[in-house]
Amino acid sequence: MVPAMFIFGDSLIDNGNNNNLPSFAKANYYPYGIDFDGGPTGRFSNGYTMVDEIEATGEAVMHGLNYASAAAGILDITNFESTLDQITDNLGADAVSQSIAKCIFFIGMGSNDYLNNYMMPNYNTRNQYTPTQYANLLVQEFTRQLTVTLSLCVLAQAPNGRCSDDVDNLVVPFNYNVRSMVDGLNANLPGSKFIHIDIYHMFKDILNNPRLYGFSVADRGCCGIGRNHGQITCLPFQTPCPNRDRYVFWDAFHPTAKVNVIMARWAFDGDASVVYPMNIKQLASL
Repeated sequence: MVPAMFIFGDSLIDNGNNNNLPSFAKANYYPYGIDFDGGPTGRFSNGYTMVDEIEATGEAVMHGLNYASAAAGILDITNFESTLDQITDNLGADAVSQSIAKCIFFIGMGSNDYLNNYMMPNYNTRNQYTPTQYANLLVQEFTRQLTVTLSLCVLAQAPNGRCSDDVDNLVVPFNYNVRSMVDGLNANLPGSKFIHIDIYHMFKDILNNPRLYGFSVADRGCCGIGRNHGQITCLPFQTPCPNRDRYVFWDAFHPTAKVNVIMARWAFDGDASVVYPMNIKQLASL
């Protein structure tokens, strides 16, 4: 049992934080949440996100807060420090220090730094950095923020209905560098434990072997507009596919709840090939 889990990230794990923000990145309308108890909540999925399932699977989290915000990137700041100040006022500095040391911090960002920056034609980033240089830049900042990465796949980029190899290859150096970053953080900050949840390879395995995981559609979204149902996300009250558990992709950028559940269970008790150097269950038991 851990005292709390604090979550930072983007739309892949946003639980509705953008609902009341002046942002176009929202999912608080049907058909989002069609399979979630209570309906639409702001989650960019038909049901559970990955962190929802981690909490449900482990039953090891007493409390916590989710700061994830759709469209967030590595350079974005959060209000976590103000939360710590509030807890400290209530419990005292010593108690907070001891409790925070036992908490789990789940940080998943990186996709938007490619989708909404490096890959955008109106940004000059791609002219300034090679893919490797950009990956190094992001990981340097990631190291400072103590983070782990999520994967990226853009259906709309590929006319054959498969994830674009060109886009996919952009994030390979980033993903590789994050694993090395975890080794460095564990060596240099022995008072903390860091793990890398390799969503990239988890997701690639599902895409390469969809039937093995119970999926029959891996080349288009369940809900969306344009090529492969993957150029624009679900519009309000759009009718999604009826057999959502057979689809890998929910919309243009987000997996279905079934994929989120599979990856969450890997993260919780998977082996070192996908969760390095230990899984969440082992981390929580330290």
